[in-house]
Amino acid sequence: MKLPLFLGLVLLSVILAATALQTPEAPAAFDNKSNGVEDDTTHQADQAKFDAVEQLSDGLGPIYNAQSCRECHQSPVSGAGSQVAELRVGHLGRDGRFRTPAIPIAHGEEVITGRSLVNDRAICPSGAFPDKEIQERVPVTETIRTFRLSLSLLGDGFVEAVADQTLIDLARQQCKSSHRKICGQVLHVPIVEAPGQMGVGRFGWKDQHASLLSFAGDAYLNEMGITNRLQPDEVTNICNTVAEPNDKPGPDGLSDIDHFARFIRATKAPARDAQLTSSAVVNKGAELFTKIGCATCHVATLTTAAAGTKINGGTYTIPAALGSITFHPYGDFLMHDVGTGDGILQAIPEHYGRRVFQMMSEYMAKENYESSRNKIRTAPLWGVRLRPRLMHDGASLTFPAAIKRHRGEAILVTGQFEKLNKEDQQAIIAFLQSL
Repeated sequence: MKLPLFLGLVLLSVILAATALQTPEAPAAFDNKSNGVEDDTTHQADQAKFDAVEQLSDGLGPIYNAQSCRECHQSPVSGAGSQVAELRVGHLGRDGRFRTPAIPIAHGEEVITGRSLVNDRAICPSGAFPDKEIQERVPVTETIRTFRLSLSLLGDGFVEAVADQTLIDLARQQCKSSHRKICGQVLHVPIVEAPGQMGVGRFGWKDQHASLLSFAGDAYLNEMGITNRLQPDEVTNICNTVAEPNDKPGPDGLSDIDHFARFIRATKAPARDAQLTSSAVVNKGAELFTKIGCATCHVATLTTAAAGTKINGGTYTIPAALGSITFHPYGDFLMHDVGTGDGILQAIPEHYGRRVFQMMSEYMAKENYESSRNKIRTAPLWGVRLRPRLMHDGASLTFPAAIKRHRGEAILVTGQFEKLNKEDQQAIIAFLQSL
């Protein structure tokens, strides 16, 4: 028997919640204390690395967006999100496929290629290089343009510990229960620290990384200009004076990117609003949120793989603090077309480095990345009440505006919301304000 669409979606939500009944809950708080992966002293030392302001002597730049991880991931505590947005651009080739921009710098002395990110800052001209002007400017040829808000990293250790198969099965269940109206896309992406290995992407607006260490190495180079063992090649060497890789192991044998990844893995999940969560209107809103189909993509509950499971190509073993844990992200970490896709395709050399691109380009060509160009990873809603700018580009400023902006796969769910009376709509908004 074929279930009606929205009954099928509700059943999917019930099944997902039922699988998590027997597992402990992830700790949730905005206190910058460890979730148990490390002791608090180690976690605070890792946070100090995360918060540290990079200098020219550390290898900052030559082109970059921020001087610390905290600069883009801070509100209300280190590791959370912010209002900072990055700029990405590109254009379509004659074949209709996405092309990264060619951006000249230093009066045409060099042309930056192979990346969609446009850095907003540069370390010169300076006293040492008075005649070098390397700021990137968007050429008029780059007609695809978008901003992307910095994401919260809180609780991402639990996200990393979700088994690939869990996300694959979730995508299949979505598609089946919605009669192919809502089908999350799974992207397999390189695990940079495990050469030749791929995993299910879950980090970044385009699901460009499966591993938090891969994510850290990418951000350190592309957002701060700091080369590291995973990303050893500078975007440009103009004005560069620090030997590569800039990020070298410390006395403990760990590089900065190791500390960043460990810090994120040990963060607690975003906590809900203690005053609102138990109210009758919020409970009603939660039921309506599921009933009309929002929870199909904004999945309330996921469970991590068992402690001792090796992930990330065998380079990381899930510790006890992250193993078989239930958490509530209100997201599925899959790619969807909800009518807000920015048209930007992930640039392989940019996110994974030239070495990985050369080694795995043939295999990655089989992953239909092009089909994800107008898709965006479902935004996890945990902690969303603390974000005044919504959606991937921050262009929606109220919850009703963000909901009504959903189209594409979400068009039927949006329609269900619009059919609700004002009281029921307000109940859903109250529920979102509690997350």
